[in-house]
Amino acid sequence: LAAVLLVVSAVTMAAQGAPAALEPRLRKLFPGAATFSAKEGTPPHFKAFGAATAAGAPAVVGYAFLTTDLEPLETGYDGPIQMLVGISPRGQLAGVVVISHREPYGYFSVEPPAFGAQFVGKDVRDPFKVGEDVEAISRATITITSATRAIRNSARRFARQMLTPPDR
Repeated sequence: LAAVLLVVSAVTMAAQGAPAALEPRLRKLFPGAATFSAKEGTPPHFKAFGAATAAGAPAVVGYAFLTTDLEPLETGYDGPIQMLVGISPRGQLAGVVVISHREPYGYFSVEPPAFGAQFVGKDVRDPFKVGEDVEAISRATITITSATRAIRNSARRFARQMLTPPDR
């Protein structure tokens, strides 16, 4: 039964156009999402959809994007750090998942789940300052600072282009 569900999930992702390899990572950011779109738009992003409503159209519950698509020149100590960032339609981060990096201190910096978890609930307008609202990791200052800057800058760029500013 589990194998059948896995195949059905992969077929559903393929029909939607989203890469099946990213599905578990998208689900980590949006566990309640029913489906995900293909990567689309400017800036490139995935949409996370909730269950279909009575009207039939599923609502967008969030967006996800790769930091390297929005901030391609931001690098860590030993090259780019590709992260998948989830953001709600209201501009709050749903989380961060590290996709790939070549950092010598990765285990101490961006790989632990605690690194991505500290961004959950952050607003794009938050400072994102290492040592203040982002935990600093010893021996990995360059990597943590660069990764944090990539998350902040890409989330703000995405929000400016794709989200409706909140009423004040």
